[in-house]
Amino acid sequence: MASGGLKKLLSLAITEGVTEARARIFGHQINTTGQKSAHKLLRKKLIGEKVAQWYPYDIKKDDPLVMARQEQERLSKLEMLKRRGKGPPKKGQGRRAAKRNK
Repeated sequence: MASGGLKKLLSLAITEGVTEARARIFGHQINTTGQKSAHKLLRKKLIGEKVAQWYPYDIKKDDPLVMARQEQERLSKLEMLKRRGKGPPKKGQGRRAAKRNK
């Protein structure tokens, strides 16, 4: 009977040693209490930088000349539409305001 207890004790010690070694090698935490832990989530790599690498760098954000040219193009297009009578209505003169006044 004593040998059965010793065998069980020895196998338990070996499995604990292997578990500790595995945790040290792979960077895991040993959860002896069995309670939920956020360690697995905190260990994960952040994905924000990886997603940002998918998109090319936008030079328009840094160059004020490009932004000024785009704004000038937008204003000239708006002016052309206004001359044709297709521009946006004045505040309070739109379709929704006309509906409300009926």
